[in-house]
Amino acid sequence: VQLQASGGGLVQAGGSLRLSCAASGSIVGDVFIDWYRQALGKQRELVASITPGGSTNYVDSVKGRFTVSRDNAKNTMYLQMNSLKPDDTAVYYCKASIRQGSVFLPYWGQGTQVTVSS
Repeated sequence: VQLQASGGGLVQAGGSLRLSCAASGSIVGDVFIDWYRQALGKQRELVASITPGGSTNYVDSVKGRFTVSRDNAKNTMYLQMNSLKPDDTAVYYCKASIRQGSVFLPYWGQGTQVTVSS
């Protein structure tokens, strides 16, 4: 499975962006979706997750501002980002963990840059 992330860009503080991550294969079934980000000089951080059943989790710093979703019919996952702050500036990565037998294998998208200006 290959993941293609898109939707990043430059936005002013308070603005919005929607990131998309299109999978080359099906994300139906035991597929867990995560969005990570990595700011310059910092470790990669888990931002949001969505389970196969649609349950979501967020890091505290984005709660109430970001929304993760998935469209299984389109094999695409999304990260809607509202009320963006300069601290949200990072490269954002999508990840799909897909069950293969008794293990989950991770597949990563290539990353998309989000820059929030003050």
